[in-house]
Amino acid sequence: MLKCNLYLLGFMGSGKSYVGKALAKDLNVPFIDLDVFIEKAAECTISEIFARKGEAYFRRLEANSLRQLKTANAVIALGGGTPCFLNNSAWIRENGDSFFLDVSMPLLIERLRGETHKRPLLEGKSEAALTLFMQKKLEERHSFYTQATYIVKETSLPQIILAIKEKML
Repeated sequence: MLKCNLYLLGFMGSGKSYVGKALAKDLNVPFIDLDVFIEKAAECTISEIFARKGEAYFRRLEANSLRQLKTANAVIALGGGTPCFLNNSAWIRENGDSFFLDVSMPLLIERLRGETHKRPLLEGKSEAALTLFMQKKLEERHSFYTQATYIVKETSLPQIILAIKEKML
C-alpha cells in the first residue's frame, strides 16, 4: 500500500503509461492514466476535447481531474503537459512523490514518429516540423519536469522500475 500517489511525468512518448502499468503491478497498487481518466469522464477522446473546446478548457479539466485523484494511493501517469499548467506542478509536489522520466530527444522522436494522429499537439506535422515542435515544447516544459521529486534517466523498463523503487525506500 502506498502512503501517497506516485506521479509519473515527462514528455509524450517518455513511457509514463507503459512504466506506470508495470510499476503498479509490481507494487500491487492501482494504476491510473490521467488522460484515460479524463476521456472516461468526458465520454470523448482528448483529441475531441481539443477540437471541440480548445486547449484552455482541456487544461482546466485536466487540473480538476488531477485533484479528484488526490487520495487514490495509486501510480498515476500524467499527461505530458499536466505539470506545466494551472499550478499543477506545485500541487503534485505537495500531494505525492513524482518521477520525471527523462528520455532523450532522439528516442522520443523514434517513439512518436508513427503516433502523431493519436496526439492532438502533433497531428498533421511532418518529420521536420515534429522535431522542431518537440524541441521547442521540451525546452518550455523542462523546468516543470525537473521540479519532480526524482529524476529517472534509465531507459529499460526493469531499470526504471528498480530506480523508482530504490528512490521510494
